[in-house]
Amino acid sequence: MAAGRADRPGPLRPVRRPARPAHPRHPGPVGRPVTAGVIEVLRAGALTTVQDQGRPGHAHLGVPRSGALDPAALRLANRLVGNPETAAGLEITLTGCALRFTRAVTVALTGAPVDVRVEAGPARPGDVGRPISLPAGAVLRVGPARSGLRSWLAVGGGIAVEPVLGSRATDTLSGLGPPPVRDGDRLPVGPPVGPPAPVDLVVCAPVPDRLGLALRLGPRHDWFTDAALDLLLGTPYAISPASNRVGARLVGAALPRAVAGELPSEGLVLGAVQVPPDGQPLIFLADHPTTGGYPVVGVVDDVTPLAQARPGTTVTFHGPQR
Repeated sequence: MAAGRADRPGPLRPVRRPARPAHPRHPGPVGRPVTAGVIEVLRAGALTTVQDQGRPGHAHLGVPRSGALDPAALRLANRLVGNPETAAGLEITLTGCALRFTRAVTVALTGAPVDVRVEAGPARPGDVGRPISLPAGAVLRVGPARSGLRSWLAVGGGIAVEPVLGSRATDTLSGLGPPPVRDGDRLPVGPPVGPPAPVDLVVCAPVPDRLGLALRLGPRHDWFTDAALDLLLGTPYAISPASNRVGARLVGAALPRAVAGELPSEGLVLGAVQVPPDGQPLIFLADHPTTGGYPVVGVVDDVTPLAQARPGTTVTFHGPQR
């Protein structure tokens, strides 16, 4: 996905860091050997990352918040297994994953509807939105998303990788935090904190195929023609396959500029709608850069629905009357 001038157009790719030792790739907290259990990653899937509620307060250092793309979904999963809401879990993208647990744990999945299978003796199904008890040695298989895009997995005790700037979140743009999960990884699990929640089932909201997003114009909407603003607020766009955790790139009517040239780099916030030279808007998500030089035509009030937006999903904007 092309970014705004963060600081030149081009694909946003995760920062590649030097290879780490194969075992253990994800160490526990400094000075505390991890003895409470390990998750063995049998299949990582398309993109599985460790996420929590992010690392706010560091934008002045060039560090975005990062964290789960749907923070409420991860908080819910943590409550279901008795964790504090700030505990780290896994964000699983589209194709699912397979995990083996070396000790008995309680897990919970929220987000996209998926098929869940527990392999421990006779195989049995599991439910999204419900605590699932697993004995030591059990394998949890999370199937592909039937709709939507992402699921969040909480484990009793949390994923105990070493925090960076107060967070265990994987930032795919800067490379902060643990790297994306790979086949063969061993992820430490902390000791349980509390009992699982006494619930039978949490009903997950359906995933829409059309999103209406509230947009606040500015700070640089005056860099665009009136016709451009009419197009932005009056025509549908589609999510591009080039989207990722950094931003949702849109495909649709190009937005003509009223002002030529480029800006000095300015601060960017979550939900900023930046318009590169091709005129196609993109919406910055959790791993967005903290500065960029292309004009921001507006800011989306709530980007959470975009966490489940597959390529091709229709997006429309609505905002105040001009």
